[in-house]
Amino acid sequence: MFTSIFHAGTFSVINITLTFAVSLVCGLLIAIIYKRCNVATGKYAIVLAIVPTIVAAIILIINGNLGASVAVLGAFGLVRFRSATGTAAEIGYLFYAMAAGLSAGMGFLTLTLVLTVVVGIAITALEFLGFAQPVVQDRVLKITIPEHLNYHGLFDELFKSYTRYTHLETVRTTGMGTLYELQYRLRLKSPDKEKEFIDDLRCLNGNLDVCFAIPGTQSGRATSL
Repeated sequence: MFTSIFHAGTFSVINITLTFAVSLVCGLLIAIIYKRCNVATGKYAIVLAIVPTIVAAIILIINGNLGASVAVLGAFGLVRFRSATGTAAEIGYLFYAMAAGLSAGMGFLTLTLVLTVVVGIAITALEFLGFAQPVVQDRVLKITIPEHLNYHGLFDELFKSYTRYTHLETVRTTGMGTLYELQYRLRLKSPDKEKEFIDDLRCLNGNLDVCFAIPGTQSGRATSL
């Protein structure tokens, strides 16, 4: 497992073919795991499938050449700053694919297969067990109201009925000063009454926007009405 097929830096057609074959198989396995455990965005799954082969090819091309190493480092830097910021899952899967490609490019084919399978099983198991599900019970509530409404005490009765506690965090104007946006942090007494809570809020804010989200996310599982 820990012995490279490239002895003393020698290459052969068979060894290179095996390297590309193993890296491509591992890339396909990573892409399948990503599609099963995540909502695939665009062609990202295809990118994950070919990243190990590309990285393995780069490692084979460099083969101890310092100048080529610096050039490749610069190219990776350009790609990093010219690409959109990915989610934590996308970045993690990209490192997963790159690790498989690096291992294959160095000739550790058995280790590459073991790495891909073991990490893949771990990701699938954690996803199946719901390890990534948020445990936080607090929610962020954003309510838009007309400027003529006095928001102090406006929603107190609803908060007493539906929430364990409520804290007003921010107030800001929007819509060229014609609207106010109130942001609360709260915890519901009964999460299954979330829709009823939002419907009652709409009756008081003139049926303007109401956003209900998990803290730390821009939208979360937001309900925008």
